Amino acid sequence: MTSKNLSVAVLGCGHWGKNLVRKFHELGVLAAISDPHAETCQRLAIAYGVDGRNIDDIMADEDIDAVAIAAPADLHHELVIKSFDAGKHVFVEKPIALTLEHAEEMIAAGKKAGRTLMIGHLLQYHPAFLKLKDLVRAGELGKLRYIYSRRLSLGKLRTQENVLWSFAPHDISMILALAGQEPDTVQGTAGNFLQDHISDFASVHMGFPNGIKAHVNISWLNPFKEQKLVVIGDKAMAEFDDVAPWAEKLKLYRHRAEIVDGVPVVEKAEPENVDVEEFEPLLNECKHFLDFASNNKTPFTDGNEAIAVLKVLQTGDAA
Repeated sequence: MTSKNLSVAVLGCGHWGKNLVRKFHELGVLAAISDPHAETCQRLAIAYGVDGRNIDDIMADEDIDAVAIAAPADLHHELVIKSFDAGKHVFVEKPIALTLEHAEEMIAAGKKAGRTLMIGHLLQYHPAFLKLKDLVRAGELGKLRYIYSRRLSLGKLRTQENVLWSFAPHDISMILALAGQEPDTVQGTAGNFLQDHISDFASVHMGFPNGIKAHVNISWLNPFKEQKLVVIGDKAMAEFDDVAPWAEKLKLYRHRAEIVDGVPVVEKAEPENVDVEEFEPLLNECKHFLDFASNNKTPFTDGNEAIAVLKVLQTGDAA
């Protein structure tokens, strides 16, 4: 089996799922779709020339090798277990689950079935972040000191999950990848302004055994959109700005800041735009899933990585 003949069904074709439908169709592997909203399912089925089917039919179809799940998070556990029981490879959107117990059961089911489990931590497959990881691993930034991210916008407001669970998984996933380990301290703060039980702003602070400090600020009550990840090393600093034009998404700052003979010394350098191949992150993520599943390779964002993210979400949730 190769990624060229792997066939994929998308379960959940709403706000985000429709994008997965489009990308798997572009890759020539879309076999079927399913959505509880009949009108949505029929419209997309006609648009992309596939059948809109119920989930049980998809599970019973041995010609469908994999499923991509973009259903509400509280349905992930049931759908993933059912998919593995049917012998399918599984791509499931973030968060993997709402509890560690469910996440562990999903991982165990994948191992038992001998099938791939990949979690949709999209920004791990963004070409700018992949380049940033390469810079860090090559020592361009030196020893990492701290990392911070800001994911702010006006909306999209949720009524079932708070802003931490909605926005932060991507940032936490990137930070853990750069730190190379799980944090040993996590603290969170939050503010509930529109709904008593749903936080609209949150901040999570992490400390790592290797000395790195990190924090994430997220809000859906912000006057403008900002999606930045900043990494500070002892040799250089980097900024991944996903709102910036492609040529300016990744910048390297070779600033110098140190104490020399008890005297603070700061030397500023002009920012350098880092060349990054322009490639759509979601398409790259879908291609990676096909490659991982076809060749029995472990995804960057496998079940264990997703559990590490889930632990931070649970500990840092101050709603």
